[in-house]
Amino acid sequence: MGRASPIFLILLAFGFFIATYNLLTLIIHNRTNNLGTGIAGSLDGLFSSSFDPVIQMPGDVKRSDVSRQPFHVALTATDAPYSKWQCRIMYYWYKKVKDMPGSEMGGFTRVLHSGEPDNLMDEIPTFVVDPLPAGMDRGYIVLNRPWAFVQWLEKATIEEDYILMAEPDHVFVNPLPNLARGDYPAGFPFFYIKPTEHEKIVRKFYPEEKGPVTNVDPIGNSPVIIKKSQLEKIAPTWMNVSLRMKDDPETDKAFGWVLEMYAYAVASALHGVQHILRKDFMIQPPWDLDVGKKFIIHYTYGCDYNLKGELTYGRIGEWRFDKRSYLRGPPPKDLPLPPPGVPESVVTLVKMVNEATANIPGWDDGR
Repeated sequence: MGRASPIFLILLAFGFFIATYNLLTLIIHNRTNNLGTGIAGSLDGLFSSSFDPVIQMPGDVKRSDVSRQPFHVALTATDAPYSKWQCRIMYYWYKKVKDMPGSEMGGFTRVLHSGEPDNLMDEIPTFVVDPLPAGMDRGYIVLNRPWAFVQWLEKATIEEDYILMAEPDHVFVNPLPNLARGDYPAGFPFFYIKPTEHEKIVRKFYPEEKGPVTNVDPIGNSPVIIKKSQLEKIAPTWMNVSLRMKDDPETDKAFGWVLEMYAYAVASALHGVQHILRKDFMIQPPWDLDVGKKFIIHYTYGCDYNLKGELTYGRIGEWRFDKRSYLRGPPPKDLPLPPPGVPESVVTLVKMVNEATANIPGWDDGR
């Protein structure tokens, strides 16, 4: 065989240079677009013009197997009417999507931290645990959440190896797979959880010898899919950090109603656990407009619009849906749909609430 000419070898080397340059440029561009958070993962996002939901995933944990990895759905709740009707709607949609293609949902448990059974025991799988001792939550009832999980994990028989921590005001809009990857749980990045902007406060609970504050993920405990064995270790720390944060006036004032969320993020970091951040985990109307392939609708915010379909946030709208309008009892069946021009996320939410209330037996009895 003849020897390759110098010109051919130069052209070949130049071609490899161009290919390498283009790939590196694409990677850098992708990392910039993904908010510059942590290690960019999921390389298939680099070669697709579609929305990449993963903004943080260590590259060595991308799931390659196709085996099903079911997770147990768990939410904490009270026996108040406000909590009950949300749990009933949430459980309706869990049952609806559980066995759909793409779902890896396993069992379901409402962890009821009232200390006593209620009238939903026969409707929703429920495990009763004790509330914190009287006065310990100081009016911040969410402090019962980590304590409820500690008790449930210690006393209940949970068949699945993974757990989804969810909330009553979640509805499953699409079948949910297991988004965790081995020892890397999956969480949702909240725009208002900013550990690096509160470094002085975070350092009270996450000392410098544990590592940089960037180890504390911008998440709460829900939604999170995590290994049961990891949560069993994290939950007691989460409870203790929550109580310590509440006892510290500076921390309590700075974190307010999201204090328990910061406590989970810090507790996870103390155990060396970092989360894959999935911005497709859920949407929060009215700020998120489209449903698309997202998995959960979280209706924590009120949705207020005028009859032109314009958001009037901060003012009660001519049309509105706000869960806080139903503190003493469930919403009526067949809520009016929003006016034309209101985003898909809000329309979908109201339709899903209406479907659930139309099909849940005994909805009108006010439970």
